Amino acid sequence: MKSLKIAFAVVAMAAVSCPALAQQGVGPDSYQFIKAVQKRDGNTATQLLADHPSVINAKDAKGDTGLIMAIRNGDDDWTRFLLYKGADPNKRGAGGETPLIAAARVSFDSGADSLLGAGAAVDAANNSGETPLIVAVQQRDARLVRMLLGRGANPDHTDSLAGYSARDYATRDTRARDILKLINDAKPKTGAK
Repeated sequence: MKSLKIAFAVVAMAAVSCPALAQQGVGPDSYQFIKAVQKRDGNTATQLLADHPSVINAKDAKGDTGLIMAIRNGDDDWTRFLLYKGADPNKRGAGGETPLIAAARVSFDSGADSLLGAGAAVDAANNSGETPLIVAVQQRDARLVRMLLGRGANPDHTDSLAGYSARDYATRDTRARDILKLINDAKPKTGAK
């Protein structure tokens, strides 16, 4: 009984001393899973997923999932592995960042393609109102802009920072004339959200 009280006190102290971890619901298995993703330790990640499937969408102390970490590293293998194992392609990370926005930020086009194939929401915005298309335009990633437009991305959705849309950002950037042409030539998708 005494050891149980000590264990409870340790857990309570950890929750108080590290509220970000307590808020994220990061337990020992989740922590180990995030570490395995960071280290690219497939054996440990696979074992943790077999024992505790819910860790697939675990978040680190900043609020990012293993999928978002793999995407930021431009890691095709881990992105596909995590999606195959059931990672949510729409699970938001820090700042409301979606995995698709994270892929757009680093011009990880093959990762974006994998995410879209797994059901990523093409127009889901972060806390600043930026959509994957807005970020792809800002990165001047014509290939990703074409891919997102082909999946029905709305070029006229405005962000909440400057109040500009992907079309506006492309118009304002004289180096993005090819991207502006892609946007202006895109046919609106019926029923796109």
